[in-house]
Amino acid sequence: MAGIRKSIFPLFGVFLLAGCAVQRYQPSPIVASAIASRYQSRSLAESGLRSFEERSLAEPVSSWPPEAWDLRTLSLAALYFSPALDLARTHLARADAATVTASARPNPTVGTSPGIPSPYLVTLDFAVPIETAGKRGYRVQSARNLDQAARLDLADSAWTVLSGVRLALLNYLLASQNLELIRSEEQARRDQVNILEQIRSAGEIPRLDVDLARIELSKTEVAIRTAEGQVAEAKAVLAAVIGIPVAGLLDAVFTWPDMDTPPSSESLPVSEIRRDAVLNRLDVRRSLAQYAAADTDLKLEIAKQYPDINIGPGYTYEEKNSFFTVGFASTIPIFNRNQGPIAEAEARRKEAAAMFLQTQAQIIARSERALAVYAAALRELAEALSLCRLQEAQLQVIQRKIRAGADNRLSLDSTEIQFSVLARAKLEALGRAQRALGDLEDAVQRPLDQNEVFQIRPDSPALNKLPERY
Repeated sequence: MAGIRKSIFPLFGVFLLAGCAVQRYQPSPIVASAIASRYQSRSLAESGLRSFEERSLAEPVSSWPPEAWDLRTLSLAALYFSPALDLARTHLARADAATVTASARPNPTVGTSPGIPSPYLVTLDFAVPIETAGKRGYRVQSARNLDQAARLDLADSAWTVLSGVRLALLNYLLASQNLELIRSEEQARRDQVNILEQIRSAGEIPRLDVDLARIELSKTEVAIRTAEGQVAEAKAVLAAVIGIPVAGLLDAVFTWPDMDTPPSSESLPVSEIRRDAVLNRLDVRRSLAQYAAADTDLKLEIAKQYPDINIGPGYTYEEKNSFFTVGFASTIPIFNRNQGPIAEAEARRKEAAAMFLQTQAQIIARSERALAVYAAALRELAEALSLCRLQEAQLQVIQRKIRAGADNRLSLDSTEIQFSVLARAKLEALGRAQRALGDLEDAVQRPLDQNEVFQIRPDSPALNKLPERY
């Protein structure tokens, strides 16, 4: 029995050591009310956001919060707050964990048999599994390819967030400027109604002329209420895209200095756009990583045709006699040679290749269409600008005539109203041009305006790590 104890006790010691190293379950309950409360407390004035922006920009922020938020600083705020990026980061964490799983080596096994029929007969078997044909290397390579695909997916999600910030900021600024123009028109129409009332009182025009002017004034007042609602809606959309409540944007001032000057179509040649669409698109690169993973999976299934082996020493104790043996075990590939999984893996590789070709073709077509739409929008904007300049010149002429006493205030009001209408048409054309530029940037997934310097990269620390608020 002493021999048995000497043989078994070390084995128990190994089990105890393994038990001390196990990971314990850590509860992480979700309390909906607490999460909602934290969300409602978010704002652009958070100190954590300041640290995040300084780290991302690699430069200190002079004042906090900034006097005015531009596209760059708002984009960083969205990267900090956006729940869509939180979800994509968890997908990346899962892919990282899958790489750890793939690189793990199989544990050895140990077994013991009780003494039958003799109580002094004890057998211990120890086996070390050995993977053949490089299976572990294929698993690791496939997991790394999928990890790279997850990183590209995170960057793609970040680009989607930034694209949403750009569109939301654009719509808010356009709505705010449109509201200002309508209010200016309302002031001119109100002045026009007052002048017409005075003329009617003198008996020089019929009441119908005044009523028509009042109707146009009422239409303008309704348009102001509509425009105010559009501004409020655009602000709510901007807050939602950033990932904060509308109250978090309280007192925030927004700016886009170069919004009125989008880049010319000549600065964006078709060949360059097509090249960027093929090489820079994150979903194209993600499809390539997924194809590489499918190709490695096929290699793994082919390698599984070669069986793994288990080898290890054995020990038998019987009535003060010890016997040592060397065991060997392996699967005999008689009934199948892994044909089914190999065929499935080959089909998945073909599917990944077809998906890549489809994605690439769709992106090339989308980029060419977006460039054509942008060029047409720029031509429309140029026409609207030309009409506005002509109307502005006429307005200046009438103002000079009024100062010289050669014209009346009513002519100035009519010209100001016409100028406001043309300015709103120009603003709509500018909005279509900027939205078309945004669609073109989405097609190549990089900023095309030289003033939009924020670029998304899969290896950006701002994407790969959770913000400090966690």
